[in-house]
Amino acid sequence: MFEACADPKSIEGLTWAFCYLTSAKHVDFYWSFLTVLALLAITAPAALGMGFMGATAARSHIAPVSWIGKLYIWMVRGIPDIIFFLFFVIALDQGIEYLKNLFVCEDGAWPWQGLEFRVCQAAKVPLGSSSAVWHQAYGFGLAVITFAIVFGAFAANCIYGAMQAVPRAQLETAEAYGMSRRQVFRRILVPQMWVYALPGLGNLWMILIKATPLLFLLGVKDIVYYARELGGSKTQAYEYPHGDWRLWYFLGLLVFYLVFTRISEIGIARLSARLSHGQATAGGEALRRTAA
Repeated sequence: MFEACADPKSIEGLTWAFCYLTSAKHVDFYWSFLTVLALLAITAPAALGMGFMGATAARSHIAPVSWIGKLYIWMVRGIPDIIFFLFFVIALDQGIEYLKNLFVCEDGAWPWQGLEFRVCQAAKVPLGSSSAVWHQAYGFGLAVITFAIVFGAFAANCIYGAMQAVPRAQLETAEAYGMSRRQVFRRILVPQMWVYALPGLGNLWMILIKATPLLFLLGVKDIVYYARELGGSKTQAYEYPHGDWRLWYFLGLLVFYLVFTRISEIGIARLSARLSHGQATAGGEALRRTAA
């Protein structure tokens, strides 16, 4: 990156350390932290949206809709995360390529030949000639969809329980005043259920943070990938050979996750206090006693 760093073998001391920490591989490592933050920023609202739809479907008075919502919650929660991540990503990727195969390939043949999946080169997603950026973006997109589906099921379970926790008497009173079911749902149930859902959703957010290293298993070059590559003594990063420094790199990741989770805990506590204000819950009662 710098002129003084052109020949790594001819430098030493602080100059070597400066050049090492500003090398192209390390710049990619620093950018990979933004990859993790972007995953959280996109996945969290997507999972929350899927969770809300799943919980609403599970509470539906229409039997088939209720079955679909409960099946989604039960099926995804019942499968180990790592199995779902590895299976679903492969299935989704092959499904996308199969649909593209129907339109762009001349023969449109069935792509599963025995245990092998084969489509024409034009049906590959992304194309083999595409740059590495597009491959990374595609892998990241598959990861976001998978994370949203998995954590959406857990969020749906939290939201469903929170909806059930809202006192039935309040809903009946609203109906007695002439509100329709949609009005009761929108004006009474949804605003109050968040205070009951927040503890579970807060824990789910913490689990989501800790699950981001699964990006490494999905082929996305995240902070775990670069920590292993840069810290190892025999990897692709040959410009600045060194001993096995993986301990220090993973220790840095440990500090990053601890700081991030601590900041999240503070934010969740403040949000919980705000939602509990005026509510007939233990949190609301604690706030009233503090004010008194």
